[in-house]
Amino acid sequence: MSTLTHDESAAPRTAAGVLLAVASALTFGLSGSFASALFDTGWTPGTTALVRSAVGACVALPFGLVALRGPGGRLRWGLLRANLGLLAAYGVLAVTGAQFCYFMAVQRMEVGPALLIEYTAPAVVVVWLWVRHGQRPGPITVLGAVLAAAGLTLVLDLVGGASLDVAGVGWALLAMTGAATYFVVNADQSRGLPPVTLAAGGLLFGTAVMALLALIGVLPMGASTSDVVLAGHQTPWWLPVALLGVVTSGVAYLTGVAAGRLLGARLGAFIALFEVVAGVGFAWFFVDQLPTVVQILGGLLILAGVVAVKLGEERVAETPAPPVEAGVR
Repeated sequence: MSTLTHDESAAPRTAAGVLLAVASALTFGLSGSFASALFDTGWTPGTTALVRSAVGACVALPFGLVALRGPGGRLRWGLLRANLGLLAAYGVLAVTGAQFCYFMAVQRMEVGPALLIEYTAPAVVVVWLWVRHGQRPGPITVLGAVLAAAGLTLVLDLVGGASLDVAGVGWALLAMTGAATYFVVNADQSRGLPPVTLAAGGLLFGTAVMALLALIGVLPMGASTSDVVLAGHQTPWWLPVALLGVVTSGVAYLTGVAAGRLLGARLGAFIALFEVVAGVGFAWFFVDQLPTVVQILGGLLILAGVVAVKLGEERVAETPAPPVEAGVR
């Protein structure tokens, strides 16, 4: 009876987590198309990343402050101070690292290889959970990882091979580290920090770091007020900028961190692979980059991999704990 009750209570949480994770992947997936359109008019990756993060922080901050309220409506500043280190790490690695380092990578190498390197993050999450917390993946989870990796290779159309720039690979690996940190920290419930507060604080720290990098000349800056072309139509520059900040940053991080709390780091990371599939679809619609049959097949493989990972998670959860011998605690 207790198992049945647990399953019934866990099912809505899992369903909500999957919906939030898919929403996060879809909104994150929009960023490539909007950013690409801005790059064509003279925007630099540094400016795009900084503005995207700053607007996202403005969107997330009110929700983060409301979630920080305690009894009587008073803000729990002590909880915030106790987690300043976590917020700083999240902002530097999960926000700045995942955005800035990826943009630096694609300046030096093709987008496909850079994305493939960054999206080895779910596999890194599985290994981290195994080494750090002893959460050894089962064979079905491993199968899901293999299927998802194969699907990503097809979606990114890398079957023809590509030359890799050493510096570009290094930046892509740093972006992968930021993405893996994003998934692991999102799933951590031990600090007592509300997920939306984590998202808001991380975006604020990330924005501050990128602003500092811009001031000292490390972050390349440049922008334009020329119209951009989206879906074959001339669009004012501020529209993709607003969508980048509100939708692909604010909404994406808020839904992503909430999904991580409900699903855990491993499953949340693999569902986030849909961002690549979504990115291909949005690029087809907004900037006329038509996906091939091979890429569609890759998307189906990613779906199969996510389903396999979910089944593997359920089997681990259903495995009964070994009996405790008498006299042993």
